[in-house]
Amino acid sequence: MDAAVATSLLWITVAAVLAPLIAGSLPRRLVPEVVLLLVAGVVIGPYALGIASVDTEIDMLRELGLGLLFLLAGYEIDPKELTGRGGRRALVTWVVCFGLAVGAVAVLSVLDVVHAGVAVAIALTSTALGTLLPILADRGLVTTRLGRSVLNHGAVGELLPVIAMAVLLGTRGAVGSLIVLGLFAVVAVLVALLPRWFMREGSQFLQFVRSTSDTTAQTPVRLVMLLLVGLIAVAAVFDLDVILGAFAAGFILRRAVPKGDEQLESKLDGLAYGFMIPIFFVTSGMAIDVHAVAEAPGVLAAFLALLVVVRGVPVFVAARFDRDAEGARFGTSEQVQIALYSTTGLPLIVAVTGIAVSAGHMSNASASILVAAGAITVLIMPTLAGLLPRPSLQPLADPADPNRIGPDR
Repeated sequence: MDAAVATSLLWITVAAVLAPLIAGSLPRRLVPEVVLLLVAGVVIGPYALGIASVDTEIDMLRELGLGLLFLLAGYEIDPKELTGRGGRRALVTWVVCFGLAVGAVAVLSVLDVVHAGVAVAIALTSTALGTLLPILADRGLVTTRLGRSVLNHGAVGELLPVIAMAVLLGTRGAVGSLIVLGLFAVVAVLVALLPRWFMREGSQFLQFVRSTSDTTAQTPVRLVMLLLVGLIAVAAVFDLDVILGAFAAGFILRRAVPKGDEQLESKLDGLAYGFMIPIFFVTSGMAIDVHAVAEAPGVLAAFLALLVVVRGVPVFVAARFDRDAEGARFGTSEQVQIALYSTTGLPLIVAVTGIAVSAGHMSNASASILVAAGAITVLIMPTLAGLLPRPSLQPLADPADPNRIGPDR
């Protein structure tokens, strides 16, 4: 590691340490730690102080941080919820959002305001579930009814945009991209079957994994990292985004440990949120060209407004039809909170704009504006949701219940 890389990593680590300290000192933790990580990235990045840069080595750490972020997001999702009433409603809501987005960018394209219309439309429909997870966890909302609704919209708002990216922004064409997605799905299913073969109750391999879980071998953690890196590698071979491989790894991990594993989760949280994920957010902030954003405040405001109209409003309406087992509906305040959380976007906006810039369909300045808008949603949407009356924090089910929504984190 040369001096420049070491210096950049030092400043990124400093930012990662300062962010939770500052966030914890603010009343009610209204400003999420993620926002402070982004702001710190802007400050130390090449478009501000210029004391840190993203070299090849740091970019690898950044990709692993992104992978862990989406692995944990996929792990939090209960597949039964996605196939249930709430999941189906979230799916229909996303389709409505995408239709609105396509219509909006079509009008803007005619007015010569938007050039990479498909990329912008996909970005408008995304929800940063991975970004929201630490925020929801800090506020004790993950296992609540409101949290369940956010998780449903967030899961669909991450998975379907990733699929749309692969199909609509791929270089193979729609048919070729669908074939590649199908092949990736086959590989993922085969990988998902491995735990059934090797982790059978009473098997020697399972006994070995358990016996080495607290030793220097840390076999369970290494197996999870193998799962993550392996599916990321498969996605790369198929020329798919790293997010798809990481999300699939999270789903497979949930299938392998359906009741959760507090010890494993604690170790993964330490690795992910303690080091790797902060690197992703700080480096995302470093990519924002503040000068380009400052020169086009109208475009920034327009994109923020479109996010609210295209993503927030349909989710707000859909939440009105969500009922619990006793038939109770969300109040208006809770609907607003669900809409605000669901309008929070960033990682997918970074991914979509990155693909569009690489393909030559979008300038770096335009991409910076869209990423800045995504960063602003991370700043203002959860903060506004936190100002509203808090919903009941009573869990949906007993923590030992395998049908609950995700583990306590």
